[in-house]
Amino acid sequence: MHRSLELIYEKILLIESIVSERGGITEALADEKLSKPAILMHLIAIAEQFKRLQEKLEYDTLSRFDKEDIRGAFAIRNFIAHDYEGVNMAMIEEVVRTYLPKIKKVIENEH
Repeated sequence: MHRSLELIYEKILLIESIVSERGGITEALADEKLSKPAILMHLIAIAEQFKRLQEKLEYDTLSRFDKEDIRGAFAIRNFIAHDYEGVNMAMIEEVVRTYLPKIKKVIENEH
């Protein structure tokens, strides 16, 4: 498996762990001290790995993912990086609830 996919997978597992420890996505994102910043940083890291794949012209690897999911990862990264305090937590919750499991499944199918 490509190293970037391994890192994306690890970040998804970390987010899932944080959510589980806090009792849910909403609860994790409400924790301004630890959980919310950690989740947001992991989302940035996921986008950076997709960017790395794109820069290395790993189109065969990228083609396994829904293009909207990849675009969404880049958009989330930009929102977080450029307007941290203004990030829409409902949007982040939707990403964690809906899109990360889809990305995770694609990676798991790589095995």
